[in-house]
Amino acid sequence: MSRALQPFEELVELDAEAVRSWSARTLDALGREREEIDAINVYPVADGDTGTNLYLTAEAAHQAVEAVFAASAPDTAETVRAMAHGALLGARGNSGTILSQLLRGMAGVLTDGCDGDHLARALAEAASAARRAVAHPVEGTILTVAGAAAVACAAGGGLVEVARNAHEGARAALAATSGQLDVLARAGVVDAGGRGLVTVLGALLETVTGQAPPPAGTAAVMPAPREECPAEGGPGYEVIYLLEADDTAVDLLRARLDALGESLVVVGGDGLWNVHVHVDDAGAAVEAGIEAGRPHRIRITHFAADAAADGGSAERAQRAVVAVVPGEGLAGLCAEAGATTVRTRPGEPPAGDELLDAIRRAHAREVVLLPNDTELRQTATAAAERARAEGIRVALIPTRAAVQGIAALAVHEPDRRFDEDVVAMTAAAGATRYAELAVAERQSFTSAGVCQAGDVLGLIEGDVAVIGKDLTETARTVLDRMLSAGGELVTLVVADDTPPGLAADLERHVRRGYLAVDTTTYHAGAGAPPLLIGVE
Repeated sequence: MSRALQPFEELVELDAEAVRSWSARTLDALGREREEIDAINVYPVADGDTGTNLYLTAEAAHQAVEAVFAASAPDTAETVRAMAHGALLGARGNSGTILSQLLRGMAGVLTDGCDGDHLARALAEAASAARRAVAHPVEGTILTVAGAAAVACAAGGGLVEVARNAHEGARAALAATSGQLDVLARAGVVDAGGRGLVTVLGALLETVTGQAPPPAGTAAVMPAPREECPAEGGPGYEVIYLLEADDTAVDLLRARLDALGESLVVVGGDGLWNVHVHVDDAGAAVEAGIEAGRPHRIRITHFAADAAADGGSAERAQRAVVAVVPGEGLAGLCAEAGATTVRTRPGEPPAGDELLDAIRRAHAREVVLLPNDTELRQTATAAAERARAEGIRVALIPTRAAVQGIAALAVHEPDRRFDEDVVAMTAAAGATRYAELAVAERQSFTSAGVCQAGDVLGLIEGDVAVIGKDLTETARTVLDRMLSAGGELVTLVVADDTPPGLAADLERHVRRGYLAVDTTTYHAGAGAPPLLIGVE
């Protein structure tokens, strides 16, 4: 039974159940206040998702806490570490990434003790760690609020006293943020990230006292109409990924990403990092991660597409598309077309929570979901059902390959009625036959016979149709089989490690043998199959 359901006594020390209760209260509070915080999000990008990002970060933290309780009876240190690690893995957006570092900084102290003095030191370390993680700290943000909370309780004392002083210090600092950043003053609001941190500290105060804290408030003055507070110019993409790399490589990565963009935050340690940056060249930001180590769970958001969709309003856009794609090249292509993307890597299909996160990040009342993989059908269905329960209208188009998703996205028209748009996208995807070339990893029996390790496999509609020794020759054979049934457009998607010249060779092959057929080539980048083929 959680502490939240027991008769309450003010705490003198945080134990494992109290940390669990703090995690749950934080999630509940951010869930209630998510839309309110989204509405005042004008810095560093007025994309109206700070509350959602903080909620998703807290959700990941709480799920990690519940997981350790499900597996054992954890002590306080294990629970605190789980909360911080979960936040690191699930951090979303600029403020969510900073919140994960704040929790990580606190965990480093609270594992040694959880009384008032330890909490005061934990908040000081958290504020310091978060500031170090941000390439160019700005006053009037969540960093300022975190620092004020630490200063307010620096003298230590009992647990309740420290928690109350931290919360009051954070509230006072939050109210002052509108006077520290011009963009906040023009909008007549306080900082959204700082507002979220006050909520987190309020949940902590409620955990130790049993009493709900006073509301933080969002507006310093009457908010100006959004059209009078235009978003500041800046990079077009937000890039976030988890990175497995050593400290030396991350130091070099920070320098490279700092030169590429802004709002750079790199948090974590011990070989696992969460990287967040705003850039114009999303591919370069991902490539920098690849050079540093192993990036995964890559998420790319196109700010310009979001702004165009909602006309600069904090209200939800009417419609958006969420697409699952292999390779950063395709992710960038789909993002340029206005889609919210979810990256998939070989052996690492996205989980339902990642798809649900992407649907929420799309920030639209209507969402078209393109899983682009037969194996993701059930996962996508579950994510769509959860999103519908939150009031989002979701249409799942059962695309089975990335080329079908590209075909669907090409005919997407957000100004059409939702049902008409879904029908048109479904028809385009259904009219696209698909194939994939892969290299066999071991001997096995297939529908085309026995293959050996190293053989080139040509899969049409998911079944092995051709077994060859040469990638180009096998690709030609697969193309001929597909075009024997007719076609007007061939789409080729090549990966970084595909032999150079393959796409050009296949384009010439189509021109010579099929005069009425056009060919389009896209580059998937790293992490995609050697060749994807679509025939419409």
